[in-house]
Amino acid sequence: MATLTIRDLDDDLKAALRVRAAEHGRSMEAEVRDILRSVLTRPSAGTGMATRIRRRFANTGDIEIEPPTRGESARTAVFDE
Repeated sequence: MATLTIRDLDDDLKAALRVRAAEHGRSMEAEVRDILRSVLTRPSAGTGMATRIRRRFANTGDIEIEPPTRGESARTAVFDE
Protein backbone atom coordinates (compact mmCIF):
# COMPACT_ATOMS: atom_id res chain seq x y z
CA MET A 1 0.00 0.00 0.00
CA ALA A 2 1.17 3.48 -0.86
CA THR A 3 1.14 6.54 1.34
CA LEU A 4 -0.01 9.92 0.07
CA THR A 5 0.68 13.26 1.72
CA ILE A 6 -1.42 16.28 0.78
CA ARG A 7 0.12 19.63 1.59
CA ASP A 8 -1.50 23.06 1.73
CA LEU A 9 -5.03 21.72 2.16
CA ASP A 10 -7.45 24.60 2.65
CA ASP A 11 -8.79 24.80 6.23
CA ASP A 12 -12.41 24.98 5.05
CA LEU A 13 -11.92 21.93 2.83
CA LYS A 14 -10.38 20.00 5.72
CA ALA A 15 -13.30 20.94 7.96
CA ALA A 16 -15.79 19.82 5.30
CA LEU A 17 -13.91 16.53 4.97
CA ARG A 18 -13.99 16.05 8.75
CA VAL A 19 -17.77 16.61 8.80
CA ARG A 20 -18.35 14.28 5.84
CA ALA A 21 -16.23 11.57 7.43
CA ALA A 22 -18.15 11.89 10.70
CA GLU A 23 -21.47 11.67 8.84
CA HIS A 24 -20.31 8.39 7.30
CA GLY A 25 -18.88 7.10 10.58
CA ARG A 26 -15.28 6.80 9.45
CA SER A 27 -11.95 8.55 9.77
CA MET A 28 -10.91 11.37 7.48
CA GLU A 29 -8.33 9.06 5.95
CA ALA A 30 -10.94 6.40 5.20
CA GLU A 31 -13.25 9.07 3.76
CA VAL A 32 -10.55 10.30 1.39
CA ARG A 33 -9.87 6.72 0.27
CA ASP A 34 -13.58 6.23 -0.41
CA ILE A 35 -13.86 9.52 -2.34
CA LEU A 36 -10.84 8.68 -4.50
CA ARG A 37 -12.05 5.13 -5.09
CA SER A 38 -15.53 6.27 -6.16
CA VAL A 39 -14.23 9.00 -8.48
CA LEU A 40 -11.43 7.01 -10.08
CA THR A 41 -13.31 3.74 -10.61
CA ARG A 42 -16.57 5.09 -12.04
CA PRO A 43 -17.13 4.28 -15.69
CA SER A 44 -16.21 6.96 -18.18
CA ALA A 45 -18.92 9.41 -19.20
CA GLY A 46 -18.78 8.16 -22.78
CA THR A 47 -17.61 10.09 -25.76
CA GLY A 48 -16.02 13.48 -25.43
CA MET A 49 -17.43 16.71 -26.75
CA ALA A 50 -15.14 16.84 -29.81
CA THR A 51 -16.22 13.34 -30.84
CA ARG A 52 -19.89 14.25 -30.47
CA ILE A 53 -19.43 17.40 -32.58
CA ARG A 54 -17.55 15.49 -35.27
CA ARG A 55 -20.30 12.85 -35.43
CA ARG A 56 -23.02 15.48 -35.61
CA PHE A 57 -21.51 17.17 -38.64
CA ALA A 58 -20.01 14.06 -40.30
CA ASN A 59 -22.73 13.70 -42.95
CA THR A 60 -23.06 17.33 -43.95
CA GLY A 61 -20.81 16.92 -47.00
CA ASP A 62 -18.15 19.32 -48.08
CA ILE A 63 -19.01 22.83 -47.08
CA GLU A 64 -17.11 25.68 -48.65
CA ILE A 65 -17.22 29.06 -47.02
CA GLU A 66 -15.97 32.09 -48.91
CA PRO A 67 -14.23 34.60 -46.68
CA PRO A 68 -15.68 38.09 -46.95
CA THR A 69 -13.84 40.53 -49.18
CA ARG A 70 -12.10 43.42 -47.54
CA GLY A 71 -13.59 46.80 -48.28
CA GLU A 72 -10.46 48.75 -47.37
CA SER A 73 -6.81 48.16 -46.56
CA ALA A 74 -5.71 47.41 -43.04
CA ARG A 75 -4.78 50.51 -41.04
CA THR A 76 -2.40 51.11 -38.18
CA ALA A 77 -4.11 51.69 -34.88
CA VAL A 78 -4.07 55.31 -33.70
CA PHE A 79 -4.34 56.06 -30.00
CA ASP A 80 -5.36 59.45 -28.67
CA GLU A 81 -2.96 61.02 -26.24
